[in-house]
This record gives sequence, C-alpha cells and structure tokens, in this order.
Amino acid sequence: MGKVIIWGNGKIAEVAYYYLTHDSSFEIAGFCVDKEYKKSDKLFGLPVFEFEQLEYYYTPEECQLLFLIGYNGMNNLRQNRYYLAKERGYSFISYIHSSVNCYTDDIGENVFVFENNVIQPFTKIGNNVVIWSGNHIGHHAVIEDNCFISSHVVISGSVHIGKNSFLGVNSTIRDSVCVGEYNLIGAGVTILKDTKDFDVYKSSQPIYISKKSIDLSGI
Repeated sequence: MGKVIIWGNGKIAEVAYYYLTHDSSFEIAGFCVDKEYKKSDKLFGLPVFEFEQLEYYYTPEECQLLFLIGYNGMNNLRQNRYYLAKERGYSFISYIHSSVNCYTDDIGENVFVFENNVIQPFTKIGNNVVIWSGNHIGHHAVIEDNCFISSHVVISGSVHIGKNSFLGVNSTIRDSVCVGEYNLIGAGVTILKDTKDFDVYKSSQPIYISKKSIDLSGI
C-alpha cells in the first residue's frame, strides 16, 4: 500500500497510528497539523508537517491522507480540513479494522471503522465518517458524510442518518427512522421517530438516592 499522512499530533493521532501500524499494510510517512498547533517536529520518530505547507514535503501524487479528527463543532473541523485537502488535490484512504464484519462495499473515503463493528448488507456510508468500537449498523442503513458514531450504538435496518450528526454511546435508532442533519443524539438516547435538522436529544438524568449502597436491601 502507499504512503499515508495522518492528521494531528495528539491522542487521536496516536490512536490512528496504532491501528494502522498494527492492523494494516499502509506505510505511515508522518503527521500533519495546523501550524499554530504544531507542538513538536516528530511523533513516534516520524515528521510532523505543517498542513499549510504539506505540498513542500509530499505532493498529492506521493501520498494519501487520513484525518481521524473528533466531533468538534458537530464534525465541522473534520469536514473543513477534509475539504481543504481535497481542494489541494489530495485523496484519502479509509481504514476498516480486520475484526469488522462488513457486508457492503459502499463506503466512502476518509472513513475510520474501529474494531468489532457489524455493518450489514446494502448499507451505505458516506465520506469523512468515524465509526468507533462495537456498533451494529443494520441492513439498508445510510450514514451521510461527516458523521461520528461513538461506541455501542444500534442503528437499525433502513435508518437514514443525516450529515454531520453525532450519535452518543449506547444510543439506539429504531428501524426506518430518518435522523436529520446536524443532529446531536446523546448517550443512551432511543430515537423512535424521524427527527428534524439540528435537533438535540439527551437522556434523562440518573436518579440519585440519598443512601449508601451497603444500606440497600434486595440487591
């Protein structure tokens, strides 16, 4: 496989580096980050380039990119850097962990799929999507561009997730539901009907009992 440059010089960049070095045949050429956030010249012994000057080191013909960036600003930071790199002629790889049970080829670029996901047949995943560990993505589901799916999420069959949405840990989307664009679905939330663009859903707060656990009976 060709050379790859990873976005960042922090913890998420370290995570991306670990997965690609332990579970892929990609050759990592280095890292890149915005000039103002460059903290050092090397990470894991590899160079850290200024994103603004990347062409001086590797042209679009010499490498591909992988931008595993978090969900800051409803994924807008990752979207912005992805589009800027595309405008400069760069292409992106996608990474799917070897443990994933994936039954679709309809997956875009700059998609990062962590371990132990199940992606059923006829699913479509757009560009610039992060799917963290241990999720179920049902048949005929659609995940649009720039989404972030955290861990242990259930996306049932024929669900449509609008672009730039974030699904928190242990959230569940009922079958055939359409989630609007830029939705924030909090941890543990169950969505049973269609949502509108820019909707926010959070789970109810845990109930606190003013007793010590050792004083409760029947547990």
